[in-house]
Amino acid sequence: MKKSLLILFLFIGTLGYSQNWRLNFEEAKAEAVKENKNILLVFSGSDWCAPCIKLEKIVWKSEAFQIESEKKWIVYKADFPKKKANQLSAELTESNKKLAEKYNKNGSFPLVVLLDKTGKIIGMTGFKNVSAPDYIKLIHSFEK
Repeated sequence: MKKSLLILFLFIGTLGYSQNWRLNFEEAKAEAVKENKNILLVFSGSDWCAPCIKLEKIVWKSEAFQIESEKKWIVYKADFPKKKANQLSAELTESNKKLAEKYNKNGSFPLVVLLDKTGKIIGMTGFKNVSAPDYIKLIHSFEK
């Protein structure tokens, strides 16, 4: 019984920190306006870009980032996978291309862009080999 409760507790605990990446940028912007939050826009090559994969593992999946992002930002990932098995819908691919044309003209991966609720760029960065708390501080430094 104790073992079952422990497993249930651990399972529920992992559910409590699932990342809330938005799936539609226009809806993310509307939510940002409604909640008076900035938008964290991440350009990623999830299945081919080694620094993107490392950022995902160290920062985006960290409990610290998940907690902070829920409080502070609306998060959207513009992903550009290359493997056929990971392809996005045509609609989402087109939406991400339009975002890249506007916010990532140089095609940098990863690129992390902090936007205000209207879509104006506040700051941007790329991969940094730092801990999740340090990366969160970096993002916050744009807000000052």
